[in-house]
Amino acid sequence: INFKNCKMKGYVMKKMAWFLTVLMALGVTSSNIMAEEIIAKDKVVKFDYTLTVEGNVVDTSEGKEPLQYTHGQNMVIPGLEKQMEGLKVGDERTLVVPAAEAYGVGDPKLIIEVAKANLDPAVTPEKGMVIQMQPKEGQAIPGIVEEVKDTGVVVNFNHPLAGKELTFKIKILEIK
Repeated sequence: INFKNCKMKGYVMKKMAWFLTVLMALGVTSSNIMAEEIIAKDKVVKFDYTLTVEGNVVDTSEGKEPLQYTHGQNMVIPGLEKQMEGLKVGDERTLVVPAAEAYGVGDPKLIIEVAKANLDPAVTPEKGMVIQMQPKEGQAIPGIVEEVKDTGVVVNFNHPLAGKELTFKIKILEIK
């Protein structure tokens, strides 16, 4: 604007100064105005999600509190965090996370046969049943019975979603 020959120069300058003073009092800075918050390291992110595996809903925040995490702090699976980098509030996406970037591809060494003598005698193992094994030291480890044999059971101690591709439908709600 060329104020050189403008009669309202003083009025406009006073109004601009007043406006900037109000913005500063409200804590608004040029970085707030110019740049949108995007998901980046150490930002606290709140988002809604629905997780499906092989077309079946496995988990969702629908009807619950949104999920909140600090980006870059390994609080969510690596592939999801990687794909959310750079998103902003209001963004909605469907993100497909390969098994290797989620719960891993599964370790065949974690599928073991357990003698029935080592199981709780009050429990009759069945295929698909979740059982807990208590090591001598440490906390109980859950596993899924894959096969029941005469003398033992084959138990998979991998995470139940290991080896699975995960599909997340997300909506970014807040970034701080």
